[in-house]
Amino acid sequence: MRINGVFQGGGVRGISLVGAVRAAEMHDFKFVRLAGTSSGSIVAALMAAGYNAEEMRELILATNFAKFLKRSAIFNTPLIGPAARIMLKKGLYAGEALEDWLRKALLVKKVRTFKDLEKGKLTIIASDITSGKILILPDDLQKLGIDANQFDVAHAVRMSCSIPYFFDPVLLRLPPKLSRGKAFKDQFIHIVDGGLLSNLPLWLFDQDGVKADGEIIPTVGFQMVGKNSNQPHRIGGPFSMLQALFDTMLSAHDERYIEQENRYRTVKVPILGIGVTQFHITHEESLLLHESGFRAGSKFFGDWSTQYYEEEFIKYFQQAF
Repeated sequence: MRINGVFQGGGVRGISLVGAVRAAEMHDFKFVRLAGTSSGSIVAALMAAGYNAEEMRELILATNFAKFLKRSAIFNTPLIGPAARIMLKKGLYAGEALEDWLRKALLVKKVRTFKDLEKGKLTIIASDITSGKILILPDDLQKLGIDANQFDVAHAVRMSCSIPYFFDPVLLRLPPKLSRGKAFKDQFIHIVDGGLLSNLPLWLFDQDGVKADGEIIPTVGFQMVGKNSNQPHRIGGPFSMLQALFDTMLSAHDERYIEQENRYRTVKVPILGIGVTQFHITHEESLLLHESGFRAGSKFFGDWSTQYYEEEFIKYFQQAF
């Protein structure tokens, strides 16, 4: 059966999403369109490039996520260094290491820019904090005077993964036509994690959900749950406060919307108390997250009812539109 997949952000906990995708594949579900925010955009991009769940599992389990936490040695001085980096760079870590890792993974499947993907296959959510607007990539690139076909997919994902004050924001310079007459500093827009505005954008494909011939292509959301259960944040200083801010931001977004209107089309994956920015995750914890996703996906897709989905979708779709 054909479905669309929308993947929530959640830092390193995105490993669990791969397990849920594996369950979907084992139940013969084929993904038509894919979307994601933050770490969910990594999974969506890999799938759009042609990775299956087993290939993603091998890639992720072979990756040392701690290597993404790169910064110059000068900024490693206890307390002073990280604080200075946030003041100067607006983030604790650069973020380029994550982008380079994903770019290499995509090139294995001969994907570099959006032109290398089927049109409409992949949608990535990011946040333009200069204008205070959500960015739907690659579609919104045209509004910025940028050729989407030539835009690097890994860079778009990097934009979506820029957790505020943890990774540096991405600066996107406007083309000459739009920057003419502006001061140099005003020629850039600052882009951060898509989870700031929508961490599980299930609404993306709803307008296309009902086809002219009456066929409904279901949209399934993949959400990580249990983020705060028995895991209170201990705030003892500015950096632990930032950590709590990241976790809360990615945990709370879209929650009421999902509970009330989208329970019928959301795979809920327990994340076993793993934190958003726990990049020093062990191999054993990665395996447990993957297995958690697989169990949740197996239950969801094992109980799947096309009739129930269509009834619920039409009911809520009519209410919304």
